[in-house]
Amino acid sequence: MYTTSWCGDCRRAKQFLRERGVTFREVNIDEEPDAEELVLRVNQGRRKVPTFDVNGRYFACSPFDPYKLAEEFHVPLNP
Repeated sequence: MYTTSWCGDCRRAKQFLRERGVTFREVNIDEEPDAEELVLRVNQGRRKVPTFDVNGRYFACSPFDPYKLAEEFHVPLNP
């Protein structure tokens, strides 16, 4: 999960995943230039966070969309 420390959508996505027991690794793109380059590349030049890498497939969830996360991670919408 590619994030920034100031991103509200990132905080909501992390909370959503934690509440459903989904483990993830967080990479702050403000601290890792290579990660920022990856986010820009996979989002057509846009710095969209959170951006997820699920088995090599990238997608952004900005604005935060609990329906999309529930579908992508095969978890219930409501814990």
